[in-house]
Amino acid sequence: MPPKFGTSGLRGLVTELTSRCVGDYVHAFLASCPVGRGLYVGYDLRESSAGLADVVAQAAVDAGVMVTLCGAVPTPALANAALSDGAAAIMVTGSHIPADRNGLKFYTPQGEITKADEVLIQRALGQSCIAASAGAVTRATDVQARYAARYQTAFGQALAGLHIGLYEQSAVGRDALADLLGSLGAKVTPLGRSDVFVPIDTEALSDDLRDQLHFWAQEHDLDAIVSTDADGDRPLLTDEDGAVVPGDILGQITAEALGADTVVTPISSNTGVLLSGQFTRVVRTAIGSPHVIAGMRSSAGAVVGYEANGGFLLGFQAQGPSGALPPLMTRDAALPVIAVLAQIRAIGVKATVAAQPQRFTAADRLQDVDLDSVATFLHQLRHSDNDRAAFLTPLGSTCRSIDETDGVQMTLLDGHIVHLRPSGNAPEMRLYVEASSPEDARNMLMKLMPVLARAFSPQQDR
Repeated sequence: MPPKFGTSGLRGLVTELTSRCVGDYVHAFLASCPVGRGLYVGYDLRESSAGLADVVAQAAVDAGVMVTLCGAVPTPALANAALSDGAAAIMVTGSHIPADRNGLKFYTPQGEITKADEVLIQRALGQSCIAASAGAVTRATDVQARYAARYQTAFGQALAGLHIGLYEQSAVGRDALADLLGSLGAKVTPLGRSDVFVPIDTEALSDDLRDQLHFWAQEHDLDAIVSTDADGDRPLLTDEDGAVVPGDILGQITAEALGADTVVTPISSNTGVLLSGQFTRVVRTAIGSPHVIAGMRSSAGAVVGYEANGGFLLGFQAQGPSGALPPLMTRDAALPVIAVLAQIRAIGVKATVAAQPQRFTAADRLQDVDLDSVATFLHQLRHSDNDRAAFLTPLGSTCRSIDETDGVQMTLLDGHIVHLRPSGNAPEMRLYVEASSPEDARNMLMKLMPVLARAFSPQQDR
């Protein structure tokens, strides 16, 4: 399958992300979108990323653009520096997908590219973008420090007295996150560092990893364990027992802690945000940060956005316990981790989560599926009562209503929710469920994933 361009930028197999392919997309981006004061380039720690970053930089130089090389930095740190300086940015990262794949995330000086920008970039593919005079290259070494300063100014010593485990794995911001948490007063114990790339999907953690997190929490007597995905825009946080806190619950707690009055979140986030009564307005969107950003930009006041993966977007100047926190309109992992940890010193993570409306999501995915077959399957669920009933049989409940904002979301008679949609950046079918307890949500996944696998096995065998 050739590289795919969409909600999360460009994604594909490393073998297909050739210099020509990457150069074509960089040129199309530069030809169709504003770049302001130049292009900032960063990358994650997967083996292919540094080389692809060189390809991106050379393509931009050939187009006459001033390039600032930022090295291996988290995506939100790169975006923060570029947006602050009025520049565009490209982050080389495949986020949570395996090491044999990679991708590019694009930013204009106004933030992440929009759905309208995506159309313009696609139209510009193949256009010549070679300038009469080449651009120049400089290096920035303060990108991470500027990002950390946001939180040091706003939160001061808000984490003093906490003992935090940091699951380092291969996340690009692992060392910087340890330094940041320490500067906010926490004692940090490093865990699980890996020199081999580890794809962490914060919405689909393995049982083995969950068991390991529980073991670490007990072994080191931790208040919490934190981590991020490969490029640092999706957080992972556990409670004091090592139980993972769902990303959408992190979002709810963070939004309330920052004093937001409007929340924008995709339909895959749990409905607790609607039940909490803490927010004047809740906007539900299709899945993907461009949709969240569009909803935030059409809203006024103290607006924030978050996704079920935990990535948090701040749309107004908030106030932390020690100072101001400027807006950052891109998914960020540091803010929800720090904001929630700053709330828990008196009662702990577990009690803080328990105070939220008791709605819990779980998610999994079926990989390497044919997307045409996915479209057919979803069409049948939309239009056939019998097909819906057959799929839901293991749950012992039937469908009460359907929402087609993104894929097919079914609300059942017992109040549980089942949501299926194709991935926006990989050949995958995503399954999300919502229930009134984590155990019920996990049981729903365990019952439905085999049904989903059987539905696609004929196509996969052909």
